[in-house]
Amino acid sequence: MKNIQLNRMKNDQGFIAALDQSGGSTPKALEIYGIPESAYSNEDEMYHMVHQMRSRIMTSPAFNKERILGAILFEKTMDAKVEGLYSADYLWEKKGIVSFLKVDSGLADVQNGVQLMKPIPNLEALLKRANERHIFGTKMRSVIKEVNEAGIKAIVDQQFEIGKIISSAGLVPIIEPEVDIYTVNKKEAEAILKVELMRQIKDLDASCQVMLKLTIPDEDNLYADIMKLPNVVRVVALSGGYSREDANEKLARNNGLIASFSRALSEGLSANQSDEAFNKMIDQSIQNIYEASIT
Repeated sequence: MKNIQLNRMKNDQGFIAALDQSGGSTPKALEIYGIPESAYSNEDEMYHMVHQMRSRIMTSPAFNKERILGAILFEKTMDAKVEGLYSADYLWEKKGIVSFLKVDSGLADVQNGVQLMKPIPNLEALLKRANERHIFGTKMRSVIKEVNEAGIKAIVDQQFEIGKIISSAGLVPIIEPEVDIYTVNKKEAEAILKVELMRQIKDLDASCQVMLKLTIPDEDNLYADIMKLPNVVRVVALSGGYSREDANEKLARNNGLIASFSRALSEGLSANQSDEAFNKMIDQSIQNIYEASIT
């Protein structure tokens, strides 16, 4: 199964849906969806409601393998079921969509212009469970906020250090050193990031396959060279706070770069919509993101 999924991620057309909002971002995601914080009284109720939202997205006829290659899941989503199947099994068996698991534990405070990842407790046990749940890969995010060579090097080094552990567990890591879209001299930060990424990737063993999730660069096709490296399965883009329209427009200018959008994917969806209206809205969103991803 892993080889079939690897081939799909490497060669098929489509994009990755990011459904991995975690504790800190879940209330905001629910509020945008039309569910205020007053609608739930504790964390369990909150996660139940966000799983209902995610299940509605995953079970929509519009959410299909013709346009979606993979989905990034939060740990609680991985352990929850959709129509009687664990989420990853539902996505693969019913939809032909590959699953990734968000494994990071959030961001540390800013230092040297970047936010490294906090330590990830029990990573080994989490990766073991991910394999048991038939997860294909992982995702972990850190953020670059300033042009600072030492900080950017530290962020890339940390990502690849943990990425190698994930790869050795049999999963494909998505390396995500996001460049904040409000970074002053963002283009310069991205040039430094590219150098550091190339250095780390060229040092990998042939058996270590990675993916990259990057902010859409200010310089079109900046990461084209990275896409050609044998260790790189795919390079995907985060929407980073851009509106869906802006993100799609910028993405379409970068050949071979595909979307991995979260907020831009769910933009316009509401708990109060009829199934017909919900499915029509998400179908339109998916189609627009898909078209921007196949340039």
